[in-house]
Amino acid sequence: MNLGPYTYVTLSLRPESTPHVGVSFHTPDLKVRAGLLLSCSRPYLEFNSHEADVHISTTGAGPVTDTDLATAREIFTAAARYLADCEQLHAEQSATTKDATDPAD
Repeated sequence: MNLGPYTYVTLSLRPESTPHVGVSFHTPDLKVRAGLLLSCSRPYLEFNSHEADVHISTTGAGPVTDTDLATAREIFTAAARYLADCEQLHAEQSATTKDATDPAD
């Protein structure tokens, strides 16, 4: 099944449990940016679409902790893996498309 672009947001509320928010971006309109808020010397990472925003920053919006550094490294590693997987699949899909449209067949 191949759906059109979309952003999917869920909110789960259960009695005596912590609320859970899920955001799934499946859109070419996704914007990602990072920076440093100079007013409070706090780094941030944002994912934005027309339908949802996700903001990531330091624990309690305070000074950078060892845990914040570990989380930033996990994000970096996961983003590198995502890039590698996208590049590999794009190359495979491009080769398949080229083979299917090759008039020599």
